[in-house]
Amino acid sequence: MRLKHRKCIPSCSSNPRVVDEDDYHWTHNKSNILAWLHKSLTRKSEIAQCIATAMVGPRTWLGGIFNRTGPKSSGSYKYVDFNFTSVQVAGYQRLRERTKVPYDDTRVEHQKALLELWNLAYPNVPLKGLVSDQWKDMGWQGVNPSTDFRGGGFLSLENLLFFAKTFPNAFRRLLLKQLGKRATWEYPFAVAGINISFMLTDLLELYRVKPRYQHCINFVKILGEDEDAFDVLYCIAFVLMDAQWLAMRATYMEFNEVLQVTREQLQRELALEDIYRIQDLPAFNLLHS
Repeated sequence: MRLKHRKCIPSCSSNPRVVDEDDYHWTHNKSNILAWLHKSLTRKSEIAQCIATAMVGPRTWLGGIFNRTGPKSSGSYKYVDFNFTSVQVAGYQRLRERTKVPYDDTRVEHQKALLELWNLAYPNVPLKGLVSDQWKDMGWQGVNPSTDFRGGGFLSLENLLFFAKTFPNAFRRLLLKQLGKRATWEYPFAVAGINISFMLTDLLELYRVKPRYQHCINFVKILGEDEDAFDVLYCIAFVLMDAQWLAMRATYMEFNEVLQVTREQLQRELALEDIYRIQDLPAFNLLHS
């Protein structure tokens, strides 16, 4: 059933529960989100802000659907003791270091990276500034994208840039929502991208010195041969999420459910025995469909 046109509370506060970031044990306050729907939305910027808050929110509760106590009944969540090679360990540690770099809007290289993303997304549209209403067209929460990187850090921007450069057709297809019957209330592209980056860091246990599960171990072995494996996996995850979105005929209030289904599918594919390259994942073909 399609949601009626409603207005949310402009502040979109969520009263997040404070948690230990190192533990990554989150909760998702659905009651507050549902309360927003009791008022009608009158402006596009308010819609984007509320969707972004529901999907991303403050760092303390970002990714609330990814509670590590949840899906451990899956076969690939059995502990596995594996001795990695020095090359595999080095690649894994470099990736972990990338996850620790926050986005800093005072650093010139970070500013340039953000501008490059705009130019790749909208090559024929001049950007008025790093702070501009134009960013909302890409699916950022407000006029300043730097405020949305609080959860994904600089890694999420690097992921988006890699997607735009490496698979430009798929990138623009998702950015412009070109395929399929789209929902009235679509997911914001950029904020969804940040959520995907964060989901992958949790799925692959990048918060641990050494991963414990089979799908994570398989990924580290792939990473040892291909340093771009995480960025390619990000692109796969994005197109898979969009395909799940269309298949489920989802609207923005169901984004977390779609992302959870996407996560579970990636976990299953990474746990397959005959996966030696990231391109061997069945979902990789969606990038070229």
